[in-house]
Amino acid sequence: MSTLRNPVGPQPPAVYWRRRILVALGLVAVVVVIVLIIVRPGSGAPGGGGSDPTPTPTTSVSTDPDDVEACDPEKVSVEAVTDAIAYDAGVNPQLQLVLKSTATTPCTIDAGSDVQVFTITSGEEVIWKSTDCQVDPQEQVQLLNPGVPVSSASLPWDRTRSSPDTCGQPRDQVTAGGASYHLSVSVGDIESATTKQFILN
Repeated sequence: MSTLRNPVGPQPPAVYWRRRILVALGLVAVVVVIVLIIVRPGSGAPGGGGSDPTPTPTTSVSTDPDDVEACDPEKVSVEAVTDAIAYDAGVNPQLQLVLKSTATTPCTIDAGSDVQVFTITSGEEVIWKSTDCQVDPQEQVQLLNPGVPVSSASLPWDRTRSSPDTCGQPRDQVTAGGASYHLSVSVGDIESATTKQFILN
C-alpha cells in the first residue's frame, strides 16, 4: 500500500516525491492567490482602521475680482449689525453691515460706501440716514466667497437726527433713557430682511 512516507509504484520513490512536492506547491500557490484576492493588500479595511486616503487635488479659484463673475443679487444677503444691544449714556453705537453669498462659486459685488445706506428708525419715523450728509463716498468691488460673511467698516452714529438740510450745523440729540431704535441697511438694491434693534440709555 502506498503511504505518504513510503510511495509504492513502478517508478523510483524519488519520482513520486517530486510529483508530490509539485502538487503541494501548486496547492500553496492557489491558496496564496485566493488570500490575495480576498485581502487586497494596501486597500485598507472597510469602514476604518487603515490610513486616510490621499486627498483628491482640488482646482483653486482665482481671488482676483477681475477674473470673477458678478454676483446674482438674488443670491446675496445683507444684514444689519451693531456692536451692542444697549448703550450707556455718552456711548455712540457702531454700525456695520454684513454681506453673504449663497452662490456655489465666488462672485463680485459693488459694495462701496457709495451704494451703502444705513437707516435708523423709531417706529415708522426715520431718525437718521447715512447718506443725508455723506462726504466723499467711495466705490469698491467686493469679492464674496460662498457662505463666507464679509463685514463693512464700522460707522459711528452720534445719536442725532439727520436730514439733508442739517449738514454742517449742530443737530438735535435723539431721545435716550431706554428708548429703542432699529437699524436697517442696504447695498444697492439689496436690503436687509430684518432690522437690528438696540437701546439707548
